[in-house]
Amino acid sequence: MLLSTNAIVLSKLKYRDNDLIVKCYTEQLGLVSFLLRGVFKSKKGSSKIAYFQLLSQLQLQIDYKENRSLQRIKEVKLHQLYTSLHANIYKSSIVMFLAEVLANTLKEEEQNNNLFSYIETTLLWLDAQSEYSNFHLLFLLNLTKYLGFYPEEIYSSYNYFNLLDGKFETKQYGKYTVSGENLTLLKTLLGTTFDGLSSVKINAKQRQSFLSMILLYFELHLGSFKTPKSLQIFNQVFS
Repeated sequence: MLLSTNAIVLSKLKYRDNDLIVKCYTEQLGLVSFLLRGVFKSKKGSSKIAYFQLLSQLQLQIDYKENRSLQRIKEVKLHQLYTSLHANIYKSSIVMFLAEVLANTLKEEEQNNNLFSYIETTLLWLDAQSEYSNFHLLFLLNLTKYLGFYPEEIYSSYNYFNLLDGKFETKQYGKYTVSGENLTLLKTLLGTTFDGLSSVKINAKQRQSFLSMILLYFELHLGSFKTPKSLQIFNQVFS
């Protein structure tokens, strides 16, 4: 059947000599993989490839068949046109990193309007900003709301945070207990909106330390999660 949906590009992979496999998070169907045949052997195909930059927001018309692992795209259009997300080297580094995290994290082949809207609106926010060095930290922390392991805030005055249980605690239990600067930043970000991020002042070392902590948090709660390959390059850009 023909189906229309908005979609966000998570990854792309050249397949054989002339084909492309693209993984998208769609508004109507959740995670969907597409096969684009012959796009590397013609100018028309090359122009189609340009749509599928990481985290691009598209409108797709799909020739959808439920039991097919690789779906077919009948028509593609831009849904949102970014002004800086792919042109700015720092923002494009964020895009590369977050796209890998999302591709590694989003597994559901079902509709989740709240999650789709969160990704869609935060990317548009990032595209419009001139100050965004902590964007990825808040993005990942808030993403845990939709994945089911957002930190319990009820005891946020306590002096420790247990990554394994996702709870604040009065005592330190084991190697997955967070304290010190990472705990302070966690509490700060839990009470911060994206528009309030500019008031959060930390240095590159603190930013990398907190990012390592939040990635460990993902790993502990998502059995299939792997540290992004782009992490080292990402940290170098923001060091």
